[in-house]
Amino acid sequence: MDPFISDEIISLSGFSAEDTVLEIGPGKGALTLPLAGKVKHVVAVEKDGQLVDWLNDRLHEEGLNNVTLLHEDILKVDWQTLKKYFDGRIPVIGNLPYNIASPVLEKMCRHSQWMGQAILMFQKEVADRLTALSGGKTYGALTLLVQYHAKAISVLKVLKGSFFPVPKVDSMVVSLDFEKPYPHRTVHEAVFKEVVKGAFAHRRKTIINSLRGALQDQTRESLLTALAACGIDPGKRAEVLDMADFLRLSSTLAIDNRIDR
Repeated sequence: MDPFISDEIISLSGFSAEDTVLEIGPGKGALTLPLAGKVKHVVAVEKDGQLVDWLNDRLHEEGLNNVTLLHEDILKVDWQTLKKYFDGRIPVIGNLPYNIASPVLEKMCRHSQWMGQAILMFQKEVADRLTALSGGKTYGALTLLVQYHAKAISVLKVLKGSFFPVPKVDSMVVSLDFEKPYPHRTVHEAVFKEVVKGAFAHRRKTIINSLRGALQDQTRESLLTALAACGIDPGKRAEVLDMADFLRLSSTLAIDNRIDR
């Protein structure tokens, strides 16, 4: 409800008059209207048909004709179809519904080669997970999977009083730059994803026990051998391992043909 916040988010995005931008969940246009005045074109994906009709009328009233409203579910939309609106990488902006934040991020990571900079608002707890460092309670599988594909930086805290109706929690705007992924890559990305998710499947367990429970085709001995080869103490918990540790471990498992995905 605070126009200053909308303007600040758009300013922080750095989007220019030459950009076509994807907006996820435009709602009643709190970001859409000011954004349309700053960029070349907005492609907005909205699931709620009533909001699509309402926003179409509002755009007409404001004389804005550079917004394409798509009545689609962002979790089901064909991203190959979305790609046709963009000449290069896709810049993204949006105030994500909190209940779909994780699956939207997973879809963006799956299509990371198409993504540009994303300026997205999350529940603060989720934002803290995206930008976490190893060793903390907020650090986990989502942290690693997102930071592998994009540089994540918190850029603006938004207090709950800025919304109507007022939510129970504060929010945070996060910049995700998919053109600046983690500098070291793996050719075994599917294995990396499986190992990361397995390692954090049981946070309170040691890394060996968590992986043993999650990777059913592994023996304790094979996992201990792989961990030793990577210099990882099997008695440590996953939260103390950094990105480089997980990349080494997944590569070791893949090269040894112990995981075939």
